Amino acid sequence: MAGHEFSEPPADRKRQVADPTATPEAAEERRHSCDPAFRHGVVVGFDGSTSSERALSYAIGMAHRSGSGLIIVHVANRLPTTVWAGCEPPVFVDVPDHRTEVLGLELACADYLAEVPWILVERGGDICHELEEVGREYSADAIVVGSTHGIVGRIFGSVAGRLARRAQRPVVVIP
Repeated sequence: MAGHEFSEPPADRKRQVADPTATPEAAEERRHSCDPAFRHGVVVGFDGSTSSERALSYAIGMAHRSGSGLIIVHVANRLPTTVWAGCEPPVFVDVPDHRTEVLGLELACADYLAEVPWILVERGGDICHELEEVGREYSADAIVVGSTHGIVGRIFGSVAGRLARRAQRPVVVIP
């Protein structure tokens, strides 16, 4: 089983209107509806890099052993842009990221994913926040990420380190 879930919400979630008769539990259920086959699955961050490929391999084994689904998450780039008119605060703009489509096609053709059910979820924003959010939405048993190597990770802190400090579920960091 393979598929894609893109970040654009379904029509019933695009415009939320407060309903005074609705219960908070019903509103929560409507807001975070996801495929029940992937509840309590394994979330893995994937961008096509070598470290994310190792994390994906580990997550596949983990999902296979636990008999759960695999939620592969690709977080698209967002760049800060400053709006100079009136000195307004920085705004984040979504940059078109066709890598998700390319990654989805590569994953769909991959033989190693045949042993587990999986979906590809595209998000935009902060990587740590989005991985944790997807983990929460799917009630994931764990989040698997690859480690960051290089100067950028040392200066700004690695995604794995920030995620391990703030996540509400187990985080597995693959070197």
